[in-house]
Amino acid sequence: MANDRNNESIRLIIKATLVAGCLDLASAFVYAVIDGHPPLAVLFSIAAGVWPGARNAGLAGMLAGLVLHFAIMSAMVSVYVLLVRRWSWTGRHPFIAGSLYGLGLWCVMYLLVLPLRWPSILQHMTLVNLGEQWLSHVALVGIPIAVLAARFHQPLPAKVAAAMDH
Repeated sequence: MANDRNNESIRLIIKATLVAGCLDLASAFVYAVIDGHPPLAVLFSIAAGVWPGARNAGLAGMLAGLVLHFAIMSAMVSVYVLLVRRWSWTGRHPFIAGSLYGLGLWCVMYLLVLPLRWPSILQHMTLVNLGEQWLSHVALVGIPIAVLAARFHQPLPAKVAAAMDH
């Protein structure tokens, strides 16, 4: 039973990472194009967080950005999976929980993580940027993760749970 639960959690983490990761990356590509930048420049920017020379590394820089993006998303999803196991209300209210989680993720990224690498990042933020980021973090990351987690972590019907205990 515990092994099935772990396998279910791993499948959830992989699926939610791919879904939220692709949605988040797609929104970043769209916002880059709107700002007049090539969409793949987003991948170089992600990689530059840990590898300052990524922008000059060609394909290796892009791949590093892609891997780093999905690694970060995997960590975000894994934390949510732990939360949903502890707080059952998150499974009953995925839109509320996902919205709160998306805003929490934005706070962690933009108030803690990114300023460590780029201290002046918040000085360059506009209300439009803030709206785009909140929309992406809530609608394209937090809510999809929460909805997928709610579907995977539905409580078993009482008859099924009782049968499994015997």
